[in-house]
Amino acid sequence: MNILKRILLFLIITISSVKGFAQQDAQFGQYVFNGMYINPAYAGYKEELYLQAFLRAQWTGIRGAPQTLSISADEAINDESLGMGLIVSKDKIGAQNTLNASANFAYRIKLDRTETNILAFGLGVGVIQTALNGNLLDPIEMGDNRIPTGSTSQTMPDIRAGIHYSNEKFFIGFSANNLLSKALSVFDDYHSLNVKIQPHFYLSAGVALPLNNDFVFKPTFLIKDDLHGPTSLDLNAFLLVKERFWLGAVYRTSVKIYPKENLQPGLTSRSAIGFISELFIRSNLRIGYGYDYSLNKLSNYDYGSHEISVGYYIETKKSRRPKCYF
Repeated sequence: MNILKRILLFLIITISSVKGFAQQDAQFGQYVFNGMYINPAYAGYKEELYLQAFLRAQWTGIRGAPQTLSISADEAINDESLGMGLIVSKDKIGAQNTLNASANFAYRIKLDRTETNILAFGLGVGVIQTALNGNLLDPIEMGDNRIPTGSTSQTMPDIRAGIHYSNEKFFIGFSANNLLSKALSVFDDYHSLNVKIQPHFYLSAGVALPLNNDFVFKPTFLIKDDLHGPTSLDLNAFLLVKERFWLGAVYRTSVKIYPKENLQPGLTSRSAIGFISELFIRSNLRIGYGYDYSLNKLSNYDYGSHEISVGYYIETKKSRRPKCYF
């Protein structure tokens, strides 16, 4: 077995359990510019019709490494008291494929007369299709009857929920995804490998600190947990230049918040370091690029992760928030 097959097998084993694979939510670095990807309560935040697309290639150079494509649209209606959004994502890692479509709704409460302090409660309802292609797996023992012949898949409903508070210079949000799918994500053949969806929990916050008329400093963080794997912490620091260009650094690591019996002791906590940039080509068009580099043993085999995003506003006269901040 060559080194690439060994790495692929290692990736599969680390996300699998005795009875099946644990499907993880896709990793995005530029969630800081569109929080609806992790929190349905963010829908309508920009108070304009906003369209965005993400494309991420993770751990490039490794066969079977994660690849993700996602598109979204959201808008605030009914005097900005209701946010509505749609997300469609396709994620592939090794022999696994996941297609997710979610309609998101946010009830937005304006807490003061300036209408800038907003508390939002969000709910997302959608479907998840998971698939496992046995032809792409390389068995250690030929004829392993736990590996499916060809591709097997299932489609199930799903729910996500969240809460989000924001004003002109600060935000904080908590959300949970895949709340329904865990109980449903079991294929008919219990003796075969299968993809199991795990709930994910997100806590994020950030602040925009104007330094002068030309520069705004924005530190943010994201804590991500699935109750079984390592708890992930993203630390970000961004600088906005003349409300036209974002440049930021990202550090990703794991943290121990509470005991997890199934984790292997002595795992490396450091995960990745990188940068994110975003440019306003026009006032209603923004293009972003992100790159991160592994700080663990994967750095010996991969060429880093690349992420591209494009966002477009359908401009109206109703927006009052500096939409470039968050």
